[in-house]
Amino acid sequence: MRKIAILYVAVALWVVPAFAYDLTLQNTPVQVYFSPRGGAQDALVATIGQAKDSIFVQAYSFTSAPIAKALVDAVRRGVKIEAILDKSQRTERYTGATFLKNEGIPVYIDDKHAIAHNKVMILDRSIVVTGSFNFTKAAEEKNAENLLIIPSKDMAKIYMDNWEKHKEHSESY
Repeated sequence: MRKIAILYVAVALWVVPAFAYDLTLQNTPVQVYFSPRGGAQDALVATIGQAKDSIFVQAYSFTSAPIAKALVDAVRRGVKIEAILDKSQRTERYTGATFLKNEGIPVYIDDKHAIAHNKVMILDRSIVVTGSFNFTKAAEEKNAENLLIIPSKDMAKIYMDNWEKHKEHSESY
């Protein structure tokens, strides 16, 4: 029993510092949406439409046509976009990875985890979009999910650092 407790403490000490961040947000107007049909997809499309410089995406899957169109429109406006998607995108017949790549968006596959289950967009290194909301049609129409839009350069930096760590071990699609 003592060996198990020591192992648990050792693992806890090893894991927590590597993944824990303390950040206090003050005077930050966070937008919160719930699905199904709670405006999450429309809010995300509108936020993408306001991006001026860059959008970095992490997603498990990507099947929402309106979100994909908003990203393509952003590329055509000159916004730099890159996406890291789950390895499941390699085996599906026609995926969000294929669509994005065909539109000239660099796509990377994160196959170092059982599931790369992030749902994140970092816009202009100053806005973080996250939550359980998958970038899929089902997330908007059927699932009970949530979406947060958080304007914070400090939070965006934390998410961007994490995005870059995942890109380092991902492969080009």
